This record gives sequence, C-alpha cells and structure tokens, in this order.
Amino acid sequence: MLANSYEELQQSHPCFGGYKNSGRIHLPVSPGCNIGCRFCDRVINTEEDRPGVTSIVLKPEETIEVIREALELCPDIKVAGIAGPGDTLATDYALETFRIVKENYPGLLKCMSTNGLMLYEKADEVIEVGVDSLTVTVNAVDPEIEAKLNKFIVYHGKRYEGVEAAKILIENQLKGIRKVAEAGITIKVNTVLVPEINGHHIEEIAKTVAESGAMIYNIIPLIPQHELKDYKAPTCREIDEARTKAGKYIDIFRHCQHCRADAVGIPGKSEFGGQIYFRRVNIKETFSHG
Repeated sequence: MLANSYEELQQSHPCFGGYKNSGRIHLPVSPGCNIGCRFCDRVINTEEDRPGVTSIVLKPEETIEVIREALELCPDIKVAGIAGPGDTLATDYALETFRIVKENYPGLLKCMSTNGLMLYEKADEVIEVGVDSLTVTVNAVDPEIEAKLNKFIVYHGKRYEGVEAAKILIENQLKGIRKVAEAGITIKVNTVLVPEINGHHIEEIAKTVAESGAMIYNIIPLIPQHELKDYKAPTCREIDEARTKAGKYIDIFRHCQHCRADAVGIPGKSEFGGQIYFRRVNIKETFSHG
C-alpha cells in the first residue's frame, strides 16, 4: 500500500476532501488528446474558468521553476497535478514531468487526471513514477450511451468511432482502474452529467467503478458547449439526485471547482495562476511542443 492512503488524501488533497487549507498547482504539460468528447472545447486563453483551458503549455523541464515560484507565493500547495489541457496519457509529457517532480519536490503529492484510454497499458509507468492519486473520467459504462458523449478515439494510430470506440474506451478504463487500484493508488472517478444522455445511468456507473476499485466519485455538471451546446446543464436538484443514487455505492465528492488546467492555489480561496503562468504566455503558443 502506498504511504498516502485514501484517508490521508482526504486531509491533504483538495480534490479528495482536504480542500480547506490545501493548495494545488496544475502543470499544463499535456497538449494532445486521443478521444473526441462531444462536450469538450480545449483552448488557450486567460479568461475562462473551466477544465480544458490553459494560458500556456509547458515543457516538462520548465515545471521545476514554475513549482518553485508557486511555492513561494502559496506555501500551502501540497499537490502537483496534471489535468491537461489534453489527456495526460496521450503523450509521455505527464509521466516525464512526474519523474522531475519526484526528484526535485519529493514532498509534493502527485496527482493525475486521464480519460483512461491508455491507462491499462501505461499503468506500470503510472505506478513507477509514484502517482499518489488518479482521476479517471468515466461518463458511461454502456457503449451505446458512451457513443452519444464521445465521437471517436484514436488508439494505436487508428481512429475508431461510435459504439466500437466506446467499447474499447470503457474496457480500457475499467481494466486500468483495477490494475492501478490493486497497486494501492487512490482513484477518483469523474462523470460529466448530461441529464438527457446519462442522467438515468449514474447509478450503474457508480456501482461499476466502485467494484473496479475507485474510492470516490465526482459528478460534474455539463457545461453546454461544442457538439452539446444545445443540451441543458443539470439543475441543482438533478445533481443532488444523481449524487444520492451514486452514494449507495461509493463516497461522493461535492466540492469540485471546475478548475483550469493551469490553476494554482487553494480552490475557492486563492488563485495565483495569473501570476505564475499568464506572464509566460506567448501569443504564438499552440497545443504542440514542437
């Protein structure tokens, strides 16, 4: 079992309950993605406060100085996380960054978010670099439903679409969760709640991921955009009902702040991303490391 148990993370990690006095720095080093979520709009800007948005994409070696500056501004930072702006396992940059963090800032918890397509195949590397907590976005465990939320995947250089893509994604997510959980890494599952598509399916997702080894479940309300721009965001009542159903099987996280991929500070209390990242912005920056 890893040193940082679920109970310890609940006291020290803002995405597992220790949000009152614990800060995090998101390191936006993962530019590419390997699936086509119908609700996802990844952009570079300094205005929007939501996942998939960053002001800059860093190279792994640049994170040493960034973390140093962040700790000077916010000594309460306890977590170095990577949450995009693309998928952390679609490229090798996140794992390379965690090796750098492990060597230079061994006291920081290492947290990764992924869509899970490559999780099973890269599980040994995730374990080897010492990731303490892992978040996997699982929006359905029924391929017919998943296909309505995700248009395609790119897997080993081949593009798959529809239900065929959904079957591969779901299988890899669940196998990956099991493998990483067995190694003692605490796993949180995120689900984007789209009432018209997966609203009736939340209970089944929660039950399935809990059986696979996830410890905590986070229901994220849809931000209507991209291909789902005409779908409605869930109401507070719909979110509460979904949490109640999921709570029969797994702990529920209720304090998600829809953080940017370059967030820095204590969620809901302080934000230093502008001071750390915005001044580094190059207007020619793209999602490629080049």
